[in-house]
Amino acid sequence: MSVTEPAPVAPPTTAHEGILRRQTLRESAARTYARSLPIVPVRARGLTIEGADGRRYLDCLSGAGTLALGHNHPVVLEAIRKVIDSGAPLHVLDLATPVKDAFTTELFATLPRRLAENARIQFCGPAGTDAVEAAFKLVRAATGRTGLLAFTGAYHGMTTGALAASGGATDVRVTRLPFPQDYRCPFGTGGGGGGGAAPPARWTEHLLDDRKGGVPAPAGMIVEPVQGEGGVNPAPDGWLRRMRAITEDRSIPLIADEVQTGVGRTGAFWAVDHSGIEPDVMVLSKAIGGSLPLAVIVYRAELDLWQPGAHAGTFRGNQLAMAAGAATLAFVRENQLADRAAVLGSRMLARLRELRAHHPGIGDVRGRGLMIGLELVDPERAPLPAEAGDPTPAPPPDPALALAVQQECLRRGLIVELGGRYEAVVRLLPPLTLTDEQADAVVDRLADALAAAERSPHRRTTAGSTT
Repeated sequence: MSVTEPAPVAPPTTAHEGILRRQTLRESAARTYARSLPIVPVRARGLTIEGADGRRYLDCLSGAGTLALGHNHPVVLEAIRKVIDSGAPLHVLDLATPVKDAFTTELFATLPRRLAENARIQFCGPAGTDAVEAAFKLVRAATGRTGLLAFTGAYHGMTTGALAASGGATDVRVTRLPFPQDYRCPFGTGGGGGGGAAPPARWTEHLLDDRKGGVPAPAGMIVEPVQGEGGVNPAPDGWLRRMRAITEDRSIPLIADEVQTGVGRTGAFWAVDHSGIEPDVMVLSKAIGGSLPLAVIVYRAELDLWQPGAHAGTFRGNQLAMAAGAATLAFVRENQLADRAAVLGSRMLARLRELRAHHPGIGDVRGRGLMIGLELVDPERAPLPAEAGDPTPAPPPDPALALAVQQECLRRGLIVELGGRYEAVVRLLPPLTLTDEQADAVVDRLADALAAAERSPHRRTTAGSTT
């Protein structure tokens, strides 16, 4: 609502409408999810959210991937109650506590083996972007260098340094490298099977070794093993191994941003486990707090050259989050939920790919584990100019169709998110506790929503929306 518009004078007809109205009047224009998801959650359990209007929803947003075990899982609630009932302090800065020690021990038990044997941990501010900033400070302090390498399509957070390394940066102080894609390969050599991975890797190596390339030795390289906000683009395993070799040979610390991909989400406990690489730094948040704010970096001990107080934060010691996080990490590990995510994710991807035969608006279905994306396109329009020379050009993305699908999903009680370069990728991030029956319900509702959206007049607003 514009600040010049008069406030509504009619009284709300329900408490649900009143809460939404007051949010519109009082909250910042920067709010995001509340715009596309006009619901008022009052109760939640597992996959299900109940709104103040009495409607129930299947939540495939999961706090943007935070809720590995879904809403209010019993082991998480019990861990929180145990801390509260014990009388333990809830705020401890960076002091040692039994709760913190238990969390760190459980976390180290899940890390890539060689990293865990020689790791240090830094508790950061409560958000993933705080941990990204800490990782940048760490590698700059350790190497004495300032430059950073990041990738097109990346998303690392909303603070200044994290934004500078993300795909939407406008004031660029970070060297941008091409992220491999098959469906929209920037080199026109995609087409499936990882064919788009070799040119980006070769370009990266050439740029770093070119004495006239204008890129001095950087302090570090940051990469998402699966780009989430960038459109659910999994990095090919071979390409990640190449990045590890390139950085290792040139003494460039490799930072893996596992904020959204960690704790079993992609079908392995950490997404880097698929490729077998061991980064120098791992950035962790979201699911590690068991639904509560917590962010850390873990890194090779050789990089631990900080002076005391070089990186601090008042809310580093969130005892409740550490307890909930330790319980979540243990539950995922003990119940092999990463393996479950791999199996169920493959099944959901197969079902979604079958829909392409009946829905030409589905351009690509991709993902890893329970991190799934459908890129929606307009097959009747010419390819984007940048893809005109591609031997197998993809149709232009269709963000209007994606938005219509999201709205139709909500009408059917399914919460999904949008992402990608043009907001044309429908994203699914269900909890790892998803059942077979729930997975089928999610796909059924999404298919029904897609059919309804294709019948809607959304395309009259599409022209020019991808530029």
